[in-house]
Amino acid sequence: MSSEIREAFAHPTERAIATAKDGPVDRISLRDHIVQVEIGAFQAERGTTQRVCFNIVVEVEPQTQQIDDDVDRILSYDRVTEAIAAELAAERVNLLETLAARIAERILQEPQARRTFVRIEKLDRGPGALGVEIVRSRDDLGRAIGTAQERPHPRVVHLSNEAIASPHLGGWIDALSARDAPVIFCIGRPDVAPPQVPHRMAQRRIDLLSIEQNAWCLAARDARCKVVATRTELDWAMKNGQVCVWAPSKIVLDAVERPALDATGPVDLTLWFAALIEAREILSIGETASPGGSVPVHNRPIGETVL
Repeated sequence: MSSEIREAFAHPTERAIATAKDGPVDRISLRDHIVQVEIGAFQAERGTTQRVCFNIVVEVEPQTQQIDDDVDRILSYDRVTEAIAAELAAERVNLLETLAARIAERILQEPQARRTFVRIEKLDRGPGALGVEIVRSRDDLGRAIGTAQERPHPRVVHLSNEAIASPHLGGWIDALSARDAPVIFCIGRPDVAPPQVPHRMAQRRIDLLSIEQNAWCLAARDARCKVVATRTELDWAMKNGQVCVWAPSKIVLDAVERPALDATGPVDLTLWFAALIEAREILSIGETASPGGSVPVHNRPIGETVL
């Protein structure tokens, strides 16, 4: 038992050696790579960074030809650190388990990688290091490796409160659903002002929840409108032809590059969200909007029934 405990807490290199099935293999390793990052599911972990330590081992395909001291013929250490940086930049995550799985999948997309051990530890959450370790292989991830599915480029439609209440709403949904791209509705706060507090971060949460209340009001007006809160839900809904209404709290609060705290205008979040998901087009019904970037914005006054 003592040897099993020692092995469990050993560096992933020793774990890799102990669990190898096919005899000696080639490995590269990254030890004690520390990054300052915002991560965690607890409220106390939001809005602040903490030290996170990465230890990673990658088993690689043995070289069948001369390397000739050419870095392009090996799996470079940079590819491992780049995998960490890419996943940290993609989205704020709550769980180390989620981050570890995403890093492992990205590493295993490298042609030379066969199996990887990923250990991640928080260094500032207690008297010791708190962490997780996972092992993944190309076989575990199956055919998904190297075949990333392209996300659709939706049409984002900002609706004013007047548009939500309009008798033309059903006709707009009919016309938009018949077009060649998924539809995501974005809305602002309801006409009733939300509570006001002197703390800016608290006010941001109140404002976002107010928008989500308005999203459910829209969904109640037309059963085809499905309120969605996460990127995973959005991707699934778009691929399955659903009309989405964006509930912004989770995506905004979990974003690495969040909109400014003062971005509280009726179309500010819509423009930020459209850029985030690489929308092909933005339509604004009943609200004046300016492009603010390369995505075209088309304004439609209330009363038009054909888009």
